Amino acid sequence: MDEHHPAAPEGPRTGVAAVDAVTASVEELATRSVGEHAAVFEAAHDALRRALDSDPDAAPTSAHEG
Repeated sequence: MDEHHPAAPEGPRTGVAAVDAVTASVEELATRSVGEHAAVFEAAHDALRRALDSDPDAAPTSAHEG
Protein backbone atom coordinates (compact mmCIF):
# COMPACT_ATOMS: atom_id res chain seq x y z
CA MET A 1 0.00 0.00 0.00
CA ASP A 2 1.36 3.45 -0.97
CA GLU A 3 0.66 6.43 1.29
CA HIS A 4 -0.15 8.56 -1.79
CA HIS A 5 -2.29 5.92 -3.50
CA PRO A 6 -3.87 3.56 -0.98
CA ALA A 7 -5.10 0.27 -2.36
CA ALA A 8 -8.68 0.47 -3.50
CA PRO A 9 -11.08 -2.07 -2.06
CA GLU A 10 -11.90 -4.90 -4.42
CA GLY A 11 -15.08 -4.18 -6.35
CA PRO A 12 -18.12 -6.40 -6.51
CA ARG A 13 -17.82 -9.73 -8.29
CA THR A 14 -20.60 -11.45 -10.18
CA GLY A 15 -19.19 -14.94 -10.49
CA VAL A 16 -19.42 -14.62 -14.28
CA ALA A 17 -15.81 -14.57 -15.48
CA ALA A 18 -16.46 -12.41 -18.56
CA VAL A 19 -18.33 -9.78 -16.54
CA ASP A 20 -15.80 -9.82 -13.70
CA ALA A 21 -12.98 -9.25 -16.21
CA VAL A 22 -14.79 -6.19 -17.56
CA THR A 23 -15.34 -4.87 -14.05
CA ALA A 24 -11.64 -5.30 -13.29
CA SER A 25 -10.62 -3.46 -16.48
CA VAL A 26 -12.85 -0.51 -15.58
CA GLU A 27 -11.51 -0.48 -12.01
CA GLU A 28 -7.99 -0.06 -13.45
CA LEU A 29 -8.89 3.23 -15.16
CA ALA A 30 -7.36 5.18 -12.29
CA THR A 31 -3.95 3.87 -13.35
CA ARG A 32 -4.43 4.80 -17.03
CA SER A 33 -4.19 8.12 -18.79
CA VAL A 34 -7.47 9.86 -19.55
CA GLY A 35 -6.74 9.40 -23.25
CA GLU A 36 -7.07 5.64 -22.79
CA HIS A 37 -10.43 5.74 -21.01
CA ALA A 38 -12.67 5.79 -24.10
CA ALA A 39 -11.01 2.67 -25.52
CA VAL A 40 -11.41 0.84 -22.19
CA PHE A 41 -15.11 1.76 -22.01
CA GLU A 42 -15.68 0.73 -25.63
CA ALA A 43 -14.00 -2.63 -25.00
CA ALA A 44 -16.03 -3.05 -21.79
CA HIS A 45 -19.27 -2.34 -23.67
CA ASP A 46 -18.39 -4.85 -26.40
CA ALA A 47 -17.45 -7.54 -23.86
CA LEU A 48 -20.63 -7.01 -21.83
CA ARG A 49 -22.74 -7.14 -25.01
CA ARG A 50 -21.10 -10.47 -25.94
CA ALA A 51 -21.75 -11.79 -22.43
CA LEU A 52 -25.41 -10.80 -22.62
CA ASP A 53 -25.81 -12.27 -26.09
CA SER A 54 -24.11 -15.57 -25.25
CA ASP A 55 -25.83 -18.84 -24.53
CA PRO A 56 -25.59 -19.35 -20.76
CA ASP A 57 -25.52 -23.13 -21.28
CA ALA A 58 -22.59 -22.97 -23.73
CA ALA A 59 -19.09 -23.87 -22.59
CA PRO A 60 -17.06 -20.80 -21.60
CA THR A 61 -14.61 -19.45 -24.17
CA SER A 62 -11.34 -17.65 -23.71
CA ALA A 63 -11.53 -13.85 -23.63
CA HIS A 64 -8.69 -13.78 -26.18
CA GLU A 65 -10.44 -15.82 -28.86
CA GLY A 66 -11.94 -14.30 -31.88
